[in-house]
Amino acid sequence: MSSTRPRSLSDWLRTRSDEWLAGLLRARPDLAVPVPADVGVLASRIGVRVSVGRALEDLDAFSLQVLEGLLLSMGTSSYAELRELLDADVPDEVIRSALNRLRDLAVVWGEDDAVHVVGSVRDLSSPYPAGLGRPVATLVAALTDAQVAPVLGALGLPEQRQPGATDSIARVYADPGRVRVLLGTCGDSERAALAQLDAGPPLGQLPGAQRPVVVSEATTPVRRLLGHGLLVSVGPETVELPREVGLALRGSHPLGPSVLSPPPLRSQDVGQSTVDKTAAGQVLTVLRQVEQLLEMLGIDGTPVLRSGGLGIRELRRLAKALDLDVQQTAVYLEVCGAAGLLDHSPGPDSHWLPTRAFDVWLARAPEQRWAQLASAWVETTTWPGLVGKKDDRDKSINVLSYDVNRSWATTVRRRVLELLAELPPGSSLSADAVVEQLAWRWPRRAFVQRLELVGAALAEGEQLGLLGRGAVSSAGGAVLSGGDAGAVLAGFLPEPVDHVLIQADLTVVAPGPLEPALAREIAAVADVESSGGATVYRIDERTVRRALDSGRTAAELQELFATRSRTSVPQALSYLVEDVARRHGRLRAGTATAYLRCDDEALIAELVADRRTAALRLRRIAPTVLAAGAAVKTLLDVLRGAGYAPVAEDPEGAVVLHRPDAKRLAGRAQRPRSGASLPSHEQLVEAVRKIRAGDRAARNAHRMPVGTRIPGVTTAATLELLQLAMAEDRQVWLGYVDADGSATQRIVDVVSLSGGFLQAYDLTAGAPRTFALHRVTSAALLDPAG
Repeated sequence: MSSTRPRSLSDWLRTRSDEWLAGLLRARPDLAVPVPADVGVLASRIGVRVSVGRALEDLDAFSLQVLEGLLLSMGTSSYAELRELLDADVPDEVIRSALNRLRDLAVVWGEDDAVHVVGSVRDLSSPYPAGLGRPVATLVAALTDAQVAPVLGALGLPEQRQPGATDSIARVYADPGRVRVLLGTCGDSERAALAQLDAGPPLGQLPGAQRPVVVSEATTPVRRLLGHGLLVSVGPETVELPREVGLALRGSHPLGPSVLSPPPLRSQDVGQSTVDKTAAGQVLTVLRQVEQLLEMLGIDGTPVLRSGGLGIRELRRLAKALDLDVQQTAVYLEVCGAAGLLDHSPGPDSHWLPTRAFDVWLARAPEQRWAQLASAWVETTTWPGLVGKKDDRDKSINVLSYDVNRSWATTVRRRVLELLAELPPGSSLSADAVVEQLAWRWPRRAFVQRLELVGAALAEGEQLGLLGRGAVSSAGGAVLSGGDAGAVLAGFLPEPVDHVLIQADLTVVAPGPLEPALAREIAAVADVESSGGATVYRIDERTVRRALDSGRTAAELQELFATRSRTSVPQALSYLVEDVARRHGRLRAGTATAYLRCDDEALIAELVADRRTAALRLRRIAPTVLAAGAAVKTLLDVLRGAGYAPVAEDPEGAVVLHRPDAKRLAGRAQRPRSGASLPSHEQLVEAVRKIRAGDRAARNAHRMPVGTRIPGVTTAATLELLQLAMAEDRQVWLGYVDADGSATQRIVDVVSLSGGFLQAYDLTAGAPRTFALHRVTSAALLDPAG
């Protein structure tokens, strides 16, 4: 640490350790993109309003109260002054911890004897810190002589404004005894008005506020306070309570009641064992429903809307098939998209289909499949709760569309679940109680305090099995902490069973989670009727036909029932299978991807015989009609390539001529699935190293004799200096303008010179680089000693 007091934020940053700087970049990652050229650039970024706004959003209510205490000082403050503003019963270590938190975010800088607030923090904060008005000197300085006369008269000073009158007024208000004397002139109605203004904001409305006031003739409490000098007019109809008066009214609580800790927790103890069992049961339901959903989409992919996403009609169809509501189905679809299990096919005729990753996912153990889904939900930037609501154009928001993306989605989920994870194991909180806690922890993040968002996060967490009866499960906690959630969950899932119980009413009871292979076989021939500790399936004519459609034979189904059922197979089930199998396949349906029709039978015969059209698999199904085994576009392209002149037609027989819909194609870009990842420790260390190197380069250049530095160099001078550096094997300091126009400083080892370009090793960036000589603005040889 430097023995002298830092004069600026840049100087103070240079006194901090590399570990501290890495912590700053971790807490405010936007400061490191791109990596600052030196400490001066870092200091300028620290003061950017957008970046400061993000940093303030991470402060709790007490840290913000400490910051308000510092903001009351118009310049430099100190710890001793801050200590006087806070309640006497607040421990010193708590205040110092909050102050260090502000320093760690670079919201304030300096040591305890001189604490400075970063300038843009004042711009983003309320003009009335802690609800207190501005100092009386500031208020009076803006008044005209006629307006300041009543204030001087109320304080017993000469009403004729003299040089130094503002200072005289400020000295009166700075004396707590004089202010108490002024307050002693107030009656109950005046004190009630003062109390209301003291609670904040310190502004009041008074018609004709700037007219002269005679106390004996004043008819309202506010006008009498104005006549006593306890309020100051700041506009034609506005009065303000001076800060000194507000502080006197608050007495031993200058910043108002202390917000040292969050509201008391109103948690309910459910029991961790109960939570884990409940969540494990829900996990099995989630895996079954997600697999069923993706299988349905794989068989009958739903089209992508022109505006992107999946239509509400298709969403309702899927929800009905899964026996879920629309909102729950939307959650599954968004999670599948975030996990990479669901995507749209390429091309203009795009459909939502399972990806290849779905096949890999099916082959994994149940606990690993769930961990993939849970992690995707926590990190995705989509908010399924928006589905079905209206956007700013009064149109419904569709699932899997861009409109469900929200930058705050990941933050809300993590804040809610991490709060629950901090409770004693097995404890739950209501949505109202969660909002109360979040309002203290992040008072400037308004979206985490919205009851509907918190309620949606809790409901989705419960649906996906991260929560059980409102409390975080052990596996859910592992997801949040980045642990091996699959390994944790495996200890709570029951062992899979290899048998079922077939009842006389054609229901199939699974006494536990079935082995994956058996579960797929049963799902193919039966529908889930109820789930819980034991899952009940129902077999009927429709489900048997579905199994036969999937390629299974009647004999295979009979064998499945006979070998996997611990009870005897009902005769009614055997009859049902045989009856459906006997009628199955009597009617045949085939696919004709496209057709050709022509009134000229000779041309039809020519097309069938033409070897150039063999790939189209043309079949004559009528004298003037051909069926093709290729898509319409392929059919048209091949025929045109063979010299024919076909055109497409719609179902009514009208000729179709169209251009590609650019808007439709533009809506198919890949949606972001998760937020940007945080920089790793190694990346932060490297960023700090580059900042330090750039700072050394700037200082070395500043210390060089003027004769050795070449500002505004010509290309010839630059070339001569670089050639000298190569001959003497010396490092060079460069002032360089990057392609984006930003001015940078570099320290390089010259490798070669040719064609107006410098090949060098950039010591600042730690990598080889090519520099254009015409972009060099200044250059200097560095001393060989360092």
